[in-house]
Amino acid sequence: MLAAMRRKKIYEEIRERKSVPVPFLAKQFSVTEETIRRDLKVLEAEGMVIRTYGGAFIQDGVENLVDANIRSGAYVENKRIIAERSRQFVHEGDTIFLDNSTTAFHLANELKDMDLTVLTNNLPIINLLSHSDSIRLVVIGGIYSSTENAFCGDMTVRELDNYFVDSSFLSCRSISLENGITDSVEKWTRLRQEAIRRSNKS
Repeated sequence: MLAAMRRKKIYEEIRERKSVPVPFLAKQFSVTEETIRRDLKVLEAEGMVIRTYGGAFIQDGVENLVDANIRSGAYVENKRIIAERSRQFVHEGDTIFLDNSTTAFHLANELKDMDLTVLTNNLPIINLLSHSDSIRLVVIGGIYSSTENAFCGDMTVRELDNYFVDSSFLSCRSISLENGITDSVEKWTRLRQEAIRRSNKS
C-alpha cells in the first residue's frame, strides 16, 4: 500500500475511533510502529490529527480543519443527496455562487449541463465546469490555498463584491441566528458572508 493511501486510511481510522494507539495501527496496516509514527507525524503536520505519546487523536468541534482532499472522500453519498435536493433551487439562466466546500463540487456536477453563470473560488469546480458548453464560468481568484483547493483572502472578497447572484450555495461550520455564518477560519467566514450579502437567496 502506498504511503499516501495508508495515511488516508489511518486518518479514517482515527476519525472513526477518535483516538488510536500506535501498536494497533501498526498491526492494522502490517507495518512497523516506526512507519506509523512517521505517518502520524505527516498527518499532524497537515493539521489532521494530534499526536500523543503512543498514538494520535482527532478533536471533534468547529476548530478542526481537515484538508479538502480528505474531506472530498468523506460522506460522499450525503453530499450527493444534498446536491440533488439543492438543484431544485437553481433555474435556467440563473447566476449562482458555489463556495469552496466539497459539497458544492457535487452540486456543480449536478448543474454542469444547465444554462447558468457560475461564480466560484473552488478549483475542482473550476476544472469541472471549464469543460461545460452551457456554463459561463467566472473565477473568483485570490491567494490559492492548497489545503482547501480554493482561492481566498481580501482579494477574493473584493472580487466577489463586483457581482450580484441569484443564489449562493455555501457550507460552514455553524450558523447562529444572532451572528449568521461562522467558521473556524476568518477568511472563509468573510467570503461566505460576502456571498450572502451579494445574493438574492442563500
